[in-house]
Amino acid sequence: MQSDQTAKESITSGFERSVQRLLIAFSFWGLLVASLFFAASLTPSLLPRHYAVQGILSGMALAVGYGVGVFLVWLWLYMELPVFGDRVQRISKGLTTAFVAVVMISFLWQTTEWANSVRRLMEMEPVETAYPWRIGAVAILVGVAIIMAMRGLRFCWRYVNGKLIAVIPRRVAHVLSTLLIGFAVLVIANDVIARFALNTADAIFLEIDKRVDDDTKQPADPNASGSVASLIPWDTIGVQGKRFITSGPTEEEIGQFWGRPAKQPLRVYVGMRTEQTMEQQAELALEELKRVGGFTRSILVVATPTGTGWLDPGAVDTLEYLHAGDTAIVSMQYSYLPSWITILIDPQRSRQAARLLFQAVYDHWRTLPHDDRPRLYLHGLSLGSLGSESSADVFTVFEDPIHGGVWSGPPFPSPVWSRITRTRNPESPMWLPEFRDGSMVRFTAQENALDRGEQRWGRMRFVYIQYASDPMCFFSPDLLYRQPEWLQGQRGPDVSPYLRWYPIILFLQTAFDLPMATSVPVGYGHNYCPRNYLEAWIAVTKPVGWTDQHTRRLMQQLAGD
Repeated sequence: MQSDQTAKESITSGFERSVQRLLIAFSFWGLLVASLFFAASLTPSLLPRHYAVQGILSGMALAVGYGVGVFLVWLWLYMELPVFGDRVQRISKGLTTAFVAVVMISFLWQTTEWANSVRRLMEMEPVETAYPWRIGAVAILVGVAIIMAMRGLRFCWRYVNGKLIAVIPRRVAHVLSTLLIGFAVLVIANDVIARFALNTADAIFLEIDKRVDDDTKQPADPNASGSVASLIPWDTIGVQGKRFITSGPTEEEIGQFWGRPAKQPLRVYVGMRTEQTMEQQAELALEELKRVGGFTRSILVVATPTGTGWLDPGAVDTLEYLHAGDTAIVSMQYSYLPSWITILIDPQRSRQAARLLFQAVYDHWRTLPHDDRPRLYLHGLSLGSLGSESSADVFTVFEDPIHGGVWSGPPFPSPVWSRITRTRNPESPMWLPEFRDGSMVRFTAQENALDRGEQRWGRMRFVYIQYASDPMCFFSPDLLYRQPEWLQGQRGPDVSPYLRWYPIILFLQTAFDLPMATSVPVGYGHNYCPRNYLEAWIAVTKPVGWTDQHTRRLMQQLAGD
């Protein structure tokens, strides 16, 4: 009996010693900075978030803040600055604990109001609660897990360093240990974790791309891509391409809208599995376009899809109604992964695909008589915008000019968009730039900003549609250390007044917004509204006979579909 009691006391004392060692190793200055990072992460960003996503985000912020605090303590000691005595440290730890508790609770208390400040601007129903205690619980679990993982790395470094010191000089051992551990982490992160995640995503989205919806049937119209008469086999077109080909307004529907005979719009789409190389896909798209008579239409659009191969019906349907079906749209798939993944791993694919397709179409188009060829335009959404805007170089445009383009949701690495935004007129905000005299390029958002009265609007017209709440446009690595220009001065109408820039934090918040960019209602975030597309196409293509009454009727019709 006495031995059992002794064993229990031994276990208890061992546990107490473990806790004491943990508390000694625990940095209260790290906790202080971690609480500030945690609190800042609870403030709103561009989009509303589910409590689980917010919890993971805040947990990462907490861990980063703790690391910053630990680094500051190390730096203080490294510079041999004075250290407070034990009594002062005990008092400071007590005050730190109280301060951290007050900060975390007070900021968690405000999460519901902050969440609703974004939801109200996006015409979403306000929530009764943002589940602050669930956010806190998830954040602590995630933060502690990351901190323990970092401590594990430190233990590995010390172990390796201890072995090396026995055989090589101390400072050389420090450097070599750091390089070895750093290399191991990179290998595991890139070749194990990232590769596994990418392969998993690739397999999932490939299967989605191969899927055939029950209501998507092979078209019977010989002028449709994938039909029996088509040069493009139906089974090689991805799911988004099939939806693009088989959807959209019919000749009868357009004729009924106009009250007179209309034409059946032409849509050409080549899938990734149709040919082995992009060059072959582009050539096949050109041949199919010629086969169906695309160059006999009045409007020809070279469209670059999103990463999944999707073309927004709000962009293409409105154009076809606008010109009574006398249109042809040609596109080809370059990926089946979402844009936010493709842009991180291989953004060049969209540029390469857009350039090859445009060049193939343009080279044939310029051989046609000027008075007997369609007006040629470009279009792209999201990653498609990035590729499309770079498809026609300046020398090509001026040698035999095309007529313009409509781009929406340009992602932050877009070179042309970035250059125009950076050199915009100083008095205009970044989220709605004005470029020079507006004769060639204009920007618009939820409210139509394209009509500038008597200001000159040239023959070649390009329009960017972007919302101030779209993280695909306004995410940037610079958010780590620099306040963004889109938060300076007047902010966008769909951006919360509570949104503030905090170093590192806004970078994390906006990065978490990227995968959820389309999870908000149409007209906000990365979900672009058909009305804005229609306004852009009207300004760019200058349709004859179109009135404001037509616009209202078409919007009512599309809203009812």
